[in-house]
Amino acid sequence: MRKLSSSILASAIFPSSVILLLLLLSGAAQAQTGNPDWRMPRTEYGAPDLQGTWFFGSRTPFQRPPQLGAKKNYSEQEARELEQMMRGRLEQWDQALDPDRDAPERGAVIRQEADDSFLGHYLEPVLIPVHGEYRTSVIYQPENGRLPLREGFQDFYAQRRASGLMDTDGPEGQPLSGRCLMFGPALPSLTPVMMNPNMMIVQSRDYVVITTEMIHDARIVRIDGEHRDDGIARWMGDSIGHWRGDTLVVHSKGFRPEQSHPMFLRHSEALEITEYYTLVGDDQLHYEFIARDDIAFTEEVRAERIITRNAPQEQVYEYACHEGNHSLAGILRGARRQEVDAEFDPSIQIEAPREHNPEEMLRHSQLAAPPR
Repeated sequence: MRKLSSSILASAIFPSSVILLLLLLSGAAQAQTGNPDWRMPRTEYGAPDLQGTWFFGSRTPFQRPPQLGAKKNYSEQEARELEQMMRGRLEQWDQALDPDRDAPERGAVIRQEADDSFLGHYLEPVLIPVHGEYRTSVIYQPENGRLPLREGFQDFYAQRRASGLMDTDGPEGQPLSGRCLMFGPALPSLTPVMMNPNMMIVQSRDYVVITTEMIHDARIVRIDGEHRDDGIARWMGDSIGHWRGDTLVVHSKGFRPEQSHPMFLRHSEALEITEYYTLVGDDQLHYEFIARDDIAFTEEVRAERIITRNAPQEQVYEYACHEGNHSLAGILRGARRQEVDAEFDPSIQIEAPREHNPEEMLRHSQLAAPPR
């Protein structure tokens, strides 16, 4: 009897879309490294060894700048021009400020310029290709590289504002990062963040633990486990995983709606994320995820990038964020002072906090605009 090929057998069991994903994942290592002699390191249990400290920052923005439309990749020349532009920006930030400059106008927005300049130097001005392509965004589906938010969708914070509560009416209205509870998106390593984008992976036969530096968040992935059915939403959701060949597949759901973030990933409590971790070299990890949210998104979101290994001496240390920090107390105290002043002086109007602009907030750490 003639033996069926694995591809024919797979086509009889799985739909074509799943087969395509399996083929892509199985060939990711060789395609990315281009080194046929490279061998996958393995743990004592035989699974690929993903352990170590990793850097998930990126100069490629999470969402594609709107002016690029459906342009998925930069050419080699465009990539070099972008890198040169970033180097020029870093050199400009290195210049001394004019000590005789005027004070800001009254009512002007005071940003963290000093911190922005500092943050701009933590990441080399280099674009890391994915499958040999210089991507214009981490998101590659939808076609425009942007989150497909439903018209009229309101996340936790938008609903709170719609109810009449302002961001400064209480600590609950402030971002989780300001409260030292969470930083970044629903899964901290999901998107390339500005500050301390380091994570550590530790494995055993039954668990994979992914710890991110900010804010010392440890996510425990149960290998071959089942999702909890207690109905309790959890920070970073409930994560289970399995090995699909040499790829670690992690599925997470049951997120808290407060983890929706205007700068990274707006979502509802219906968010589900499937991640794919594949070693493609000693110092590179191909990372891909699929995000689904029937309440917030009109279609699923797919994204991928390369995560790089840190040097051995670059460890993940305690971030030491703390509850009741001075910034949060100052924000609330300032808001109460405004209310008192407005009560005695009717000419003072209290303005609602303006909506965050993700492109504006990320302009220093990533790519602000394509080359002209």
